[in-house]
Amino acid sequence: MTYCNKTNINILTSLLVQHGVRHAVVCPGSRNAAIVHNLYTAPEIHTVAVTDERSAGFYALGMAQATGSAVVVCVTSGSALHNVMPAVAEAHYRHVPLIVVSADRPQAWIDQYDGQTACQPGTLGSMVAKCVQLQEPTDEEGRWYCNRIVNEALLAACSDGGAPVHINVPVSEPLFDFSVTALPQERYIREGLPGRDYSSWAQLTAQRMACAKRPLIIYGRDSRHKDIAHAIGRIGKKVTVLHEALCEHHDITPFDMVLQQGAAPELLPPDFVLHIGDTLVSKTLKRWIRESEAEVWQADATEGVHDLLTHLTHKVTGTAAEVLPPLCEALDKTEMSAEAEEYHSLWQQLTDRARRLTEDYQPPFSQMAAVRYFEQQLEDMFYDWQVHYANSSAIRLANLFAAHYVWCNRGINGIEGSLSTAAGHSTVTGDMVFCVIGDLSFFYDQNALWNQHLRGNLRILLLNNGKGGIFDTLPHLNESPAAQQYVAAAHHTTAQGICTQNDIGYLKARNMEEMQTGIVTLMTADTQRPMLIEVFTDSDTDHEAVRQLYRQWHDMK
Repeated sequence: MTYCNKTNINILTSLLVQHGVRHAVVCPGSRNAAIVHNLYTAPEIHTVAVTDERSAGFYALGMAQATGSAVVVCVTSGSALHNVMPAVAEAHYRHVPLIVVSADRPQAWIDQYDGQTACQPGTLGSMVAKCVQLQEPTDEEGRWYCNRIVNEALLAACSDGGAPVHINVPVSEPLFDFSVTALPQERYIREGLPGRDYSSWAQLTAQRMACAKRPLIIYGRDSRHKDIAHAIGRIGKKVTVLHEALCEHHDITPFDMVLQQGAAPELLPPDFVLHIGDTLVSKTLKRWIRESEAEVWQADATEGVHDLLTHLTHKVTGTAAEVLPPLCEALDKTEMSAEAEEYHSLWQQLTDRARRLTEDYQPPFSQMAAVRYFEQQLEDMFYDWQVHYANSSAIRLANLFAAHYVWCNRGINGIEGSLSTAAGHSTVTGDMVFCVIGDLSFFYDQNALWNQHLRGNLRILLLNNGKGGIFDTLPHLNESPAAQQYVAAAHHTTAQGICTQNDIGYLKARNMEEMQTGIVTLMTADTQRPMLIEVFTDSDTDHEAVRQLYRQWHDMK
């Protein structure tokens, strides 16, 4: 077992191991070959090879989410670094510890018209918490500096709930000398955080809720905290908790239906809101709170002000796992006002009614029918599973039917990378990993399937209605002659050829019976290769299915 002869790369490798990094996604290239060699050679680090850097970034994102630990994505010099930007932006807004390691040419050759030379430090801009340049050290001070900034970068990746960082590594020729027998014993800098006591904050928050007439808790997207669902259930007995599928929860709350214009005129906006977590999918909920005069307090895992609901007055830095249990205890000892109890009762009546309608609704063959049936069958599966939903229509359907935590790239809400993220997740878990994805997202990210590390635990439900169907819901867009071809990207593409070339088991469905049979097969087939079912639907029918549900809700009033 030998390592490269580059001091900066060996310092980096040693500290990656000491900081507990156990997974790396590596991309091909000559300038980064020594880094790839070290990552592959280090017994503590498991490497996965991905050719497409854009896809590789999302592979690493999925692996970091699944493991809860920082993951390296290593690219060569030149344009390669620019291709990880979408995943880095997603990681930034999702607070995921992604370590981008880019090889570079020596500084002397930057901007001299030599091949694959560009000014790489700063390429990822404000999307990274730290960017460092590891020059090849020539003396002890240089070694000390190299050690220090690597430690700083790796600490930054894991602080404040997690963040992407960029480590740029100039590498001089000769590139391929693998003669060092052991990694150096490097100084490992640990960062200790003082213990946080949230009991005082919880008591103050509970008292504020008790004084409110219409208190509400909104739980936005959050990292997975498996141990807090019970606390959310207890809190929900006193104060209504509105949440989507992007956080840990104990039931479905189809509040978008409740908040539709004219659906519940007796429901007044809250006067106090506790916002936990970060982003929300629902534009209706955000608009409702922004147009209100509610006082908003926030509990967020990261420092800084994130005024999503535009009425923020108080902020505490803490994860849901840190703030919810003490809040639960405080609320157990708090007596709510009569007005607050009435408000909670009204919300419970409305959400229970909306939940029953959603459960009983029988949509026609459509994307909604496919997701509904998928979620129903999922409840009966005997194995452990994880579910990724892509952006746009898919995640909105998840919020109607998914009674479990959903993985989704809602940090920056991009179309790219949803499939790669799920695929990356599948490579580091024994659980079955499902990806529910629309056609544009799938075809954009098809290189996720061009990978030798995929196994039979990756299963894909592809919803293909021939375009970006969500664009049909945008008011007045259909008045443009460019809407269908140039905005919604209408097409006639299928996934069958992609599956054939990548050895993916392929199923298709064009009616309700084929869809239901195919989804059961997708979930139960014993196979060592990934599987995909492509459900072909009509965009107009997809939207009519949603409209029918909301019409039935209005008719119940």
